[in-house]
Amino acid sequence: MAEKESSELGITKASSVQERIKNNRKRKLETSENQQRSWGSLRSCGLALGFDKDWCSYEEIQSTWEYNYEIALFARIGLHCHNLQKGTNYKFKRLEKCGTHSTRYEDYYITFEATDPTSSSVFSFQTMLGNDYKNLTWGIGLTLASLAARIKATHGTESVDEVWDMAAIDDSYKGPMPKWFSDEALVRDDKKFYVVQESELHENDWLQLLMEVAFYSKTESGVSACKPLEIKKVVVETLEEYTTEAREKLKADNAIFYISYKCIADPSTPWAGEHDAIIRKTMDGKPGHMSLEVAVTKEQIEDRET
Repeated sequence: MAEKESSELGITKASSVQERIKNNRKRKLETSENQQRSWGSLRSCGLALGFDKDWCSYEEIQSTWEYNYEIALFARIGLHCHNLQKGTNYKFKRLEKCGTHSTRYEDYYITFEATDPTSSSVFSFQTMLGNDYKNLTWGIGLTLASLAARIKATHGTESVDEVWDMAAIDDSYKGPMPKWFSDEALVRDDKKFYVVQESELHENDWLQLLMEVAFYSKTESGVSACKPLEIKKVVVETLEEYTTEAREKLKADNAIFYISYKCIADPSTPWAGEHDAIIRKTMDGKPGHMSLEVAVTKEQIEDRET
């Protein structure tokens, strides 16, 4: 019974998880080799050509489909970026299609349906997301960068500015990932840190998205669904000043999120239990641009050393 429930949640036994990770890496390598020959360099042309390529098509979301969750997660990151920049509250509905292009980076051109809760309208949305690099020296286990996030144009082809402006990011948010904060720092620097209130954990559902990104990084794509997670505590660190209330730090363009959460699954399944994650979010000011860097875990370092 426990094994069945774990499978339904997208969590598999340890041996199956390692096999999934191995197959996922192999799949991405094969995709990279095939598409480099077929596409040329989409990044160099600066156009949204990737949205017009029908390498993969998706119908309704099915949690039992092995690779569907990953693409939907990437789509929601782009949508979150748009919501932050435009002040909207659009919600992900279902995937329409996704094309991928790999050179040094792996780019995802995702078209999906989104909804506007205020009007109940449904529309097509597009996001380009780069699955960037790992840098163990700097303690970075995963970088996901939204490079385009917009409502799909009804005619013509819109350009994509995929060049990330590092000069626009404060040096405090560059380089090695920070360590977990100390209780002393939390008290001493109360203007820099903000402890998210419990009610805000539910009001801001994008915090759940950040938690999922952290879990995705920790499992190295070893899950096909990500439902049994419970967020416990979030602390935000940012140099950006708030004008009226400390909670405004939640919406800072550049911030570091310290997230404690729990994977609620059968104890015999991998990753069940308590977890801590550090995510650095930066925005360079360009439309559709947002980067999420996840601190590498001790388990990931040990896995790569063996």
